[in-house]
Amino acid sequence: MSGRALDRSAAVRRVLGGLLVANIAVLIAKTVIGTVAGSLAVMGDALHSSVDAVYNVLGLIVMRVAARAPDEEHPYGHGKFETLGALGLCVFLSITCFELLRSAISRLATGGQTVQITDLGLVLLLATLATNVFVAWYENRRGQQLASELLIADASHTRTDVFITIGVLIGVLLSRQGYMWVDPVVAIVVALLIVRVAYQILQRTVPVLVDERAIPEPTIRQSAQAVEGVVSAYRIRSRGGNAGSRYAEVTIAVDPNANVAAAHAIADAVEEKLKKELELEEVTVHVEPC
Repeated sequence: MSGRALDRSAAVRRVLGGLLVANIAVLIAKTVIGTVAGSLAVMGDALHSSVDAVYNVLGLIVMRVAARAPDEEHPYGHGKFETLGALGLCVFLSITCFELLRSAISRLATGGQTVQITDLGLVLLLATLATNVFVAWYENRRGQQLASELLIADASHTRTDVFITIGVLIGVLLSRQGYMWVDPVVAIVVALLIVRVAYQILQRTVPVLVDERAIPEPTIRQSAQAVEGVVSAYRIRSRGGNAGSRYAEVTIAVDPNANVAAAHAIADAVEEKLKKELELEEVTVHVEPC
């Protein structure tokens, strides 16, 4: 593995380590507030925040695996373990959503219950909200800088946490006024937002895991055929990888009278052109006589 890749992996782990501390603090605060106040919405918010902490731990483990150099069993490297980790978050989100919906519907059917939260509890909820706003901004910023699907996916989840906490605060304030049905209704809304986050993560990760085409075939063909000496380009394939990397394979037809050195020079020119123009990490060029 290159030094650049190792540095990136270490940087992502440092970000995850710092976020883990912040998310554990938020989780503890919400759990205490929800338990004391008897608020299902706050407990649901705490459950949602627990996914952040679990995901940070999962991310630290996954990044260590993803940073490993290619080996006999993984000749293309371990990079997709990072994307797989992002997909794993969907599993945790699904469990969270199911449990929250079940509890909210049950409480709504019984008429709900009064939420008794102190002014200190409200202040602590506001503090967790501020923490989540900062974490979401910082994690997304670092995720874009490091081209990390793991950080970007978790930042999306944390942004939803911000809106959930705002909704919980509104629900708690209304519940304190005697509107007992508000708390379970807010909990159901929280669950629906969790479903939306899970869907967004699936949209980002599944195309990478199933090797969906990264670049339209005509785009690669046009760029390759613009190189002097290339008669035609065909058998074109491309795929995306982790960390925003993209790969392509192309077969070029050259003059059958060209010697081996000339043919290789044309292939090298095609490779460099595709890497530069289409921002590809690696290009495999096959040469055949036309």
